[in-house]
Amino acid sequence: MTLFDTHAHYTDNAFHKDREELLGKLLPAAGVGTVVVPGVDVESSRSALALAEEYGYIYAAAGLHPEDCAGAGEAELEEIRRLCQHPKVVAVGEIGLDYYWAENPSKEFQREIFRRQLALAREAKLPAIVHDREAHGDSLSIVREFPEVTGVFHCFSGSPEIAAELVRRGWYLGFDGPVTYKNAKRAPEVVAAIPLDRIVIETDAPYLSPVPHRGKRNDSRNLPYIVEKLAEWKGVTPENMAEVTFENGMRLFPKIRP
Repeated sequence: MTLFDTHAHYTDNAFHKDREELLGKLLPAAGVGTVVVPGVDVESSRSALALAEEYGYIYAAAGLHPEDCAGAGEAELEEIRRLCQHPKVVAVGEIGLDYYWAENPSKEFQREIFRRQLALAREAKLPAIVHDREAHGDSLSIVREFPEVTGVFHCFSGSPEIAAELVRRGWYLGFDGPVTYKNAKRAPEVVAAIPLDRIVIETDAPYLSPVPHRGKRNDSRNLPYIVEKLAEWKGVTPENMAEVTFENGMRLFPKIRP
């Protein structure tokens, strides 16, 4: 089975020592056929594009993460806009809202930068990769302001009701290692409430390793654990789940061509 990791941060310093060796193992040895690497600021967005230019199966996204958007202004947004014109930049992301950390930029500023980048996605006709942590109401409210923009809510943690509305609006939902955790109580309800054709899989590498590797550095070779759990919840085979989520990823990112 061929897997599509729709969200992995291979520009992270956690991969500094063995990045080239690891990325050389994913295709074809580990069955990972496609990976999208999102940026979190201008520098990492450029680095994601550099990886995409080096590896044929890797694609990039460019964006300003809510934890990393402090001080962002016209120059940074213009650079993200410029990067999005590249053929291998397939989305605006990782963008969104994070109300979890007190030291993050103010909620008002996060919302402003989120809106500016959704407008950029609308302008560029690209999907958005949305980070939503402890900000479900505001995240949903803001995407409602941009009905022309769809994409994926990465590592979705909202309610089944929010999931259903996002799906109606054309969004996909991304699922990661936490679906394998014992305290994953809401995720089965969400997965049950949405159709198979709106589910994508992701690692968020190097973070959120699934059981049995929880607490260790994550990478795309752990995708089968996520596939198996989602397949169990949906009553399909892992092979079917892998095939469907690969196809979903290709529809989510239409700039990717086989």
